[in-house]
Formats: sequence, C-alpha cells, structure tokens
Amino acid sequence: MPTSAPGSSPHRPQARRLLAAGFTLLELLVVVSIIAIASAGVAFALRDAGGDPLERDAQRLAALLESARARSRLSGQPVRWVAGDGGFRFEGLAPDALPNQWLARDTQVAGRGVLVLGPEPVIGPQAVVLTSADHPDRTLRVATDGLRPFTVGAATP
Repeated sequence: MPTSAPGSSPHRPQARRLLAAGFTLLELLVVVSIIAIASAGVAFALRDAGGDPLERDAQRLAALLESARARSRLSGQPVRWVAGDGGFRFEGLAPDALPNQWLARDTQVAGRGVLVLGPEPVIGPQAVVLTSADHPDRTLRVATDGLRPFTVGAATP
C-alpha cells in the first residue's frame, strides 16, 4: 500500500485546479482599465464626429481664408472674400479654386461680410462673425490681427 508524505492529501491537486480556473484581481483590473479607455475613446470620437456645424464651418472658413491669403501673396493679386446668400466667393481667384458653400445650410454671416486678404504680407485686423439660423444666440468670430493666421473664437457682444 503506497504511503504519502505527512501533510499531503490526495485531494490537494483538485484544489489547485479550482484555484487556477479563476482570474486574479490584477487581471480583472487590467481588463476593466482597457474597457474604460476604449469606451472613452469611442465617446470622444462620437462627440467629435457630429460636432457643432457652426464650429466646423468656422474652422473651415479660417483654413480657406488662410489658403486664399497665401494664394494672393504668391500671385501678387488682391483677393477679397465676400459673403453672399447661402455661401461666399473669393474675388481675385479662379471661380473653382476654393469651395464657396457652407457645410451647414443654416450658417450665416452677421454684419459685414467682406475681407481683404492680400497680396501684402501684413493685412489690417479683420473679422467676420458667423451665426446659425437655427441657433441665433450662438455666434463665432473668425479673425486675424493682420499678421497671424485667422483663428476661431467666441464672438463678443
């Protein structure tokens, strides 16, 4: 009859197998952390994908104004941005050189909608205020001091 060492029992290997079948606290924390980071990334992506239509139009306009300003300096020809009904145009550039429509249908220009973009390297301080027909209390200002690029900020009353 086989004997075993003192303190050992034939049921020990089964107990070890049961313990090995679970997860450690550290493994659970790592999984929960990964899920939290992935959820936060998805939440930010979904929020930014929709975005505020007025904000998108303002950021796009700032980029377009800088592009027109650079083209004016390169060609030596004056370029003016003029807002119109449902869109805008760049006078002094080819008609299809840059987009001429807002991304959102309800984007409008409040007040004067004319900017002079060059060809001088330093232009005067200029700004245009964008508003939304659906949300008239929401306004954004696209402006430059004449030296730095156009930036988007909150319109001051």
